[in-house]
Amino acid sequence: MEEVNLRPLNIVFYSIVPSPYQRDLFYALSQHPEVNLQVYYLEAECADSPWSQKALQSYEKVLPGLFLAWGLSRFHLNWHLPNLQDVDVVILNGYQNSTSQLLLWLHAGRVPCIFWGEKIVAASSGIKSKLQKVLAQALKRCWAIVAIGSRAEQDYQQRFPHHPIFNIPYYCSLSDFQVTVQRPREPVTILFCGQMIERKGVDLLLQAFDRLLGTGVNVRLLLVGREAELPEMMRSLSPQAKQHIEYAGFHDPEYLPQFFEQADLFVLPSRYDGWGVVVNQALGAGLPIICSDAVGAAEDLVDPRVNGAIVPAGDVSALYNALAQYVCDSEAIAKASRASLAKSAAWTPEAGAKRWVEVFQKVTDLTLTDRKGT
Repeated sequence: MEEVNLRPLNIVFYSIVPSPYQRDLFYALSQHPEVNLQVYYLEAECADSPWSQKALQSYEKVLPGLFLAWGLSRFHLNWHLPNLQDVDVVILNGYQNSTSQLLLWLHAGRVPCIFWGEKIVAASSGIKSKLQKVLAQALKRCWAIVAIGSRAEQDYQQRFPHHPIFNIPYYCSLSDFQVTVQRPREPVTILFCGQMIERKGVDLLLQAFDRLLGTGVNVRLLLVGREAELPEMMRSLSPQAKQHIEYAGFHDPEYLPQFFEQADLFVLPSRYDGWGVVVNQALGAGLPIICSDAVGAAEDLVDPRVNGAIVPAGDVSALYNALAQYVCDSEAIAKASRASLAKSAAWTPEAGAKRWVEVFQKVTDLTLTDRKGT
């Protein structure tokens, strides 16, 4: 009779920076008896993600290294990489860095490597586009790809038709957001949470909000996040609109529930967003959600006409119409609020960890089968 190996799987994650949202998932994974987890970060913090540094868990470590910044891209070089001899699966959350490239070229032939990422957005042109294509070729050496969301899954299925493709979106702790509140209230509060930049569609939201106020409805806009381009965007607004907008600044994740509790409606009108964890948080807070179709989380978390709406990216009129539909219909807000809260029950870190364990088991089974076949 063949001996069954009941030891925990040795799992190594490489991620860029200690994101509060990924760390929720890592903690849930660390509680699984089937997993012996190690997480390595390429850097301790990133200027584009100014979260306060928190103490690391025993399974987490920041690798020594450096990075080269090129526009919004960062290329990491790390050293003192751990020995992967007894590791069962390696997960790489990023490929545009020398550390991931080195791991793929040195270890992918003997250790199952999984790439975990959002949809690949191609650089427009030039050297950066060519470099991206060259680096992406290394993903062919992965044993499997775990896509962050349904849209990314479809993209990777087209790019890598011969690879096993799994879909595991971002999961984060929502318990602090799940406060029962009667919605809507007066005035109806629209919440945006994120960087105040053009890519996030804040300029589109401001235009739609200004137009909405012009119809005489009682509504306010609450903005939470890094100020960035907001002052310039505000210049073209009417004096009336400026009086009904509150900018609350940037806050670490643990302070965000208070702002979601104040809101009656959540909006993320991005021109592009690989996922958008704030949509998870809006779901947990029981908010109706309006997203653009360029937000990765929209397809998985927003059911049109049930708990929100999905509008074409860059379309101010469509965004205005979606906002007006909810702002002018208190029953629609109440109904969508209940639907979001009910849906959020399936989006816990524990649910995400369970899906990861299933992937680990499938990948190791495939690996064992391949080895027996040779």
